[in-house]
Amino acid sequence: MRYDEAMAVLLDHTILEVTNLQDSVAFYRDVVGLEHRGRSGSFEVMLITEDTALDLHEQSTPASRHLAFRMDRITFEATFERIRASGGTYGDGPSNATNMRGPGRSSGVHGATDSVYFHDPSGHILEILTYDPAQ
Repeated sequence: MRYDEAMAVLLDHTILEVTNLQDSVAFYRDVVGLEHRGRSGSFEVMLITEDTALDLHEQSTPASRHLAFRMDRITFEATFERIRASGGTYGDGPSNATNMRGPGRSSGVHGATDSVYFHDPSGHILEILTYDPAQ
């Protein structure tokens, strides 16, 4: 497909302000499982999918953000294990991101999910989620 052809609106990339680029690259690579594509200008580029990137940009006081990463069940379980192994806190809901319980039930664009909430090194609240196989 040529890029000037009609296509649906898709998210190409988003910028996330972080307090420390090196810590954040390591976290998103080693815990969340994103691929580090290297530096582009002042950004560290983390690949979410082949078509979507998370560009990390260092900022001393970033505004808090929430990111939810949809995964298949096997990837979800492996990522949840890395979260537990990292020693950080996690929880079963957005207001319970440190209760060390989970997964909890939540909802996403396709309905009910199993979700785990946790914080990145800059304090952003992250969610990993998976849908029931029938969805």
